[in-house]
Amino acid sequence: MAKKPNYYVVWRGYQPGIYATWAECSAQTDGFSGAEYKAFDTRELAEEAFRLPRSEFMARHPELAQAREEKRLRRRELPLTGGPVRDSYAVDAACSGNPGPLEYRCVHVATGAELFRQGPFANGTNNIGEFLAIVHALALFKKRGVRTTVYSDSGTAIAWVRRKTCRTKLAPDEQNAPLFELIARAEAWLHNNETDSQILKWKTEDWGEIPADFGRKG
Repeated sequence: MAKKPNYYVVWRGYQPGIYATWAECSAQTDGFSGAEYKAFDTRELAEEAFRLPRSEFMARHPELAQAREEKRLRRRELPLTGGPVRDSYAVDAACSGNPGPLEYRCVHVATGAELFRQGPFANGTNNIGEFLAIVHALALFKKRGVRTTVYSDSGTAIAWVRRKTCRTKLAPDEQNAPLFELIARAEAWLHNNETDSQILKWKTEDWGEIPADFGRKG
């Protein structure tokens, strides 16, 4: 198992700073357009990084960029062992702003093949996208008679699915009316259907970014 980082630097987010857990870091970056952040093993390195713009810090430490690229290549080339279920699916959402234009998609974990992509929808949030993506995947697999595993990196969205209710605080308006129609349909499906597929939290700290990630974190 990979060593877990001890600190997270948020250069661009709702509240830039140094955070001790991934949950704290994601709370400052989830849904923030152009968010910039990085994990570090030591407080000293995190403090140095936070004092500088991200681009300047990475220019001073090219070895970190190289290590990140090597890690990315290893994840692509090596089989998934001791980690997520290989023959499974992952969902993710991308929201340019909070709220803002929203997309979501589902990919096969082992191959990265995209199963579906929806959006953009106006005036949405990242958690709404994750919720809709999970339900979309569950409904599709049930229709096809497939029992599988669906991963999401949003604990909030997973909780909404299990409660069968999208508990968003986003106010409906003329722009996001189509999105709220999808939410109503998703909630109705959850109340009227049972699924054999399991929903699991993607362990970002151990496994890296979820395969369905849109790659827009800066």
